[in-house]
Amino acid sequence: MSDSVSLESNVKYLLIGGRHVPSHSGQTFTTYNPTSGQPLAEVARAGVEDVNDAVLAARSAFETWRFSKPYQRQELLLKLADLIEEHFYDLAYLDTKNMGAPISSMQAKRHRVIGLLRYYAGLATNLHGQTIPNSQNGNIFSYTLKEPIGVVGAINPWNSPLIQAVWKIAPALAAGCAVVLKPAEQAPLSSLRIGELCLEAGIPAGLVNVVPGFGDAGAALALHPGVDKVAFTGSTEVGRKIVEASADNIKRVSLELGGKSPNIVFDDANLDIAVPGAAMAAFANTGQICSAGTRLFVQRKIADEFIEKLSNFARTVKVGDPTDIETQLGPLASKGQFDRVTSYIEQGSAEGAIAVSGCEKKHPDQLAKGYFVSPTVFSGVSDNMRIAREEIFGPVLSVLVFDTIDEVIRRANDTPYGLGAGVWTRDIDNAMAVTQGVQSGSVWVNCYQIMDPAIPFGGYKQSGYGRESGVEHMEMFLNTKSVWIKSGIPARG
Repeated sequence: MSDSVSLESNVKYLLIGGRHVPSHSGQTFTTYNPTSGQPLAEVARAGVEDVNDAVLAARSAFETWRFSKPYQRQELLLKLADLIEEHFYDLAYLDTKNMGAPISSMQAKRHRVIGLLRYYAGLATNLHGQTIPNSQNGNIFSYTLKEPIGVVGAINPWNSPLIQAVWKIAPALAAGCAVVLKPAEQAPLSSLRIGELCLEAGIPAGLVNVVPGFGDAGAALALHPGVDKVAFTGSTEVGRKIVEASADNIKRVSLELGGKSPNIVFDDANLDIAVPGAAMAAFANTGQICSAGTRLFVQRKIADEFIEKLSNFARTVKVGDPTDIETQLGPLASKGQFDRVTSYIEQGSAEGAIAVSGCEKKHPDQLAKGYFVSPTVFSGVSDNMRIAREEIFGPVLSVLVFDTIDEVIRRANDTPYGLGAGVWTRDIDNAMAVTQGVQSGSVWVNCYQIMDPAIPFGGYKQSGYGRESGVEHMEMFLNTKSVWIKSGIPARG
């Protein structure tokens, strides 16, 4: 590309209709490096007119793409997978610089991103309707077709930009749809680069458009009458607004929203596995994961021992420069998120919870201006405390003590959310009771946050609806058409 999203470029332009363009307003915004708090790049700020241009470009491209052959879609997605694999270090580095994701997580992220692309490439050739016998009189043949829904407005958060962009773009293209992607203003750089790689792979111009901007751009996309579906990942509060905006043209919506996930440790658990597993269920990605296991229920018999081991483990987690391969936790993604997380830590102490580790800003001297918070573990937490009820989105873990299995299932479900849950036990009866009793889209047993392209992921209750990954995900991008054909040949019998 003539104008790539390298960190040395001056302004990163919008990608609309296969071209890099400034915004209609000429406005830009600064995206920051959270490790240093310093400006990283200037990015064109999309507004209503730019979103409209992107939707029109997507609609034009869709009118041809919807008739593309399954093999063509598969071939292009596989080319995109090869290109992203070739450039993966640079893409991961963009996320490291732009939102603080530790480069140490690159290999796991690479496996997930490339796996998603190749999985959806395979599904592109496996979309089909059904031949369905009917009970009508006469010689009538009936079947269904699966057809792409149209233009997809994809609105993403900042906590995992690279994975989120692929998770939206790949299934939409595999289904025969076009995409307008609105990445979060805090971390738009890897999404812009993915848009460029789509063009390099030969994906027709206009099928993938990238319009970084603020809430007004997201609202314009959700409201636009030319958008047939919105795929949104983000907060429950914004998700409600997306649903309201979708009512104007009854566009389809899928939502992956917030969480306050319970993670349950029984007294028979293997503590050598459960302690680090439970810690990183809350601290991975600096706690910036919707399904993070931030409500840790520990059975009373082992509570004191577990809390001591947990706090000791938290102190060993290396917080620092995310470009250092030894770093486990980088900074929070923005100054606003840093302020939010530290205010919750102060609130937890004010409510009477006891900080047994963390509870302070932590960084090497050379990173004094970065948005670093050490892994924080609170004991003495009750269910009604804000730190136990509200999504913090930072490395803050609340430990709650329970006695019986019926009690912990009831308390685990006492939340408006239902995205993820965990259980640590050697007793299969405990495991089965929790997996069946907890109201959650995913339940992990003796592990946490494992994901696979073939396994659906999504929420219950106010954690959203619809699923990402798996065959179910493709249904989010398809319409079902029923076809009836009456033959002139008389029916038998």
